[in-house]
Amino acid sequence: MSDVSVTVYTREDCHLCEEAIETIERVADDEGVAVALDLVDVDEDPDLREAYGERVPYVLLDGSPAFKYRVAEGQLREKLRKSA
Repeated sequence: MSDVSVTVYTREDCHLCEEAIETIERVADDEGVAVALDLVDVDEDPDLREAYGERVPYVLLDGSPAFKYRVAEGQLREKLRKSA
């Protein structure tokens, strides 16, 4: 079984981003699901900064949009179970 790909579009000093990453890591650990976490700083790429603006964190699971701003723990558990 392969890891679930999780991409988080983030930026420095973003408390919502920090909360989202912590929730993803904790829930994945609780569920026993391995995740391949990729953190992308939108401020390092002008195109990403323009595309996402203040809409971070933005979370993709296996390449599909899953969450914006906050990660809902219950929904994440369901999505990880289905993806694992």
